[in-house]
Amino acid sequence: MLNSEEMQARREEGDFELSAPALESALLFETPPEIFARVFRTLWPRTPAPQVAVEFRPYANAHSTLRLEGGRLLAWLPDVLEGAPAPVLEALAFILLAKLYRRPVPPAYARRYRLYLNRRDIRGRLALLRQLRGRKQLSGARGQHHDLEEIFEELNRAHFGGLLARPALSWSRRPSRSMLGHYDPSHNAIIISRIFDQPGIPRLALEYVVFHEMLHLRYPVDHRGARRRVHTREFREAEKAFPRLGEAKALLKHL
Repeated sequence: MLNSEEMQARREEGDFELSAPALESALLFETPPEIFARVFRTLWPRTPAPQVAVEFRPYANAHSTLRLEGGRLLAWLPDVLEGAPAPVLEALAFILLAKLYRRPVPPAYARRYRLYLNRRDIRGRLALLRQLRGRKQLSGARGQHHDLEEIFEELNRAHFGGLLARPALSWSRRPSRSMLGHYDPSHNAIIISRIFDQPGIPRLALEYVVFHEMLHLRYPVDHRGARRRVHTREFREAEKAFPRLGEAKALLKHL
């Protein structure tokens, strides 16, 4: 039987002619290539399904790729999905094929896939893989004009009672304007854009970005069902305690 969410998805996604049998089950005895071929036939019943090849690769994340080359569909999936339940691979097939052909992603399948990735055991495996396989090049905390360790300790004493354990601190390799800072929980590292390590950049703006990333240490990402909340209510409330917050945000807008 179709559940209400999937029926709603069928009504919203008029481009997809989803038959009831295809929605009701992903056959447990299908191979991954057979799942992708079946989903293709479901979406485009009048078009002959191309030959499909699926390869699981040792990625450091859950990134997947689908390409059409020489009339063949080539799917490269992270090995963390090897052995995943058939409905999960079915959902991923719908997502990748929709993106490949620039169609809307069916919401029911997007939610099913997010639910699987948000499972605690899967998140744990992905975090471990990022630690083991991910590349993290750290240039160090001491820049030409600012020392991130010094700024971290000042903010730690002023706003966290000195209780935050200091993570790895580093300037980014390039002076990015789009990624001013980020916290990488897999490597327990705060990376700050090198754009702040130059004359003329107000220290207040730099301190606010470091403080913002420190809050990610204090308030981790909240996972609930298919939702992933990076900035929780507690996070946003704590951020308001930063002195001259409005002034700091205004400075960032002019970078």
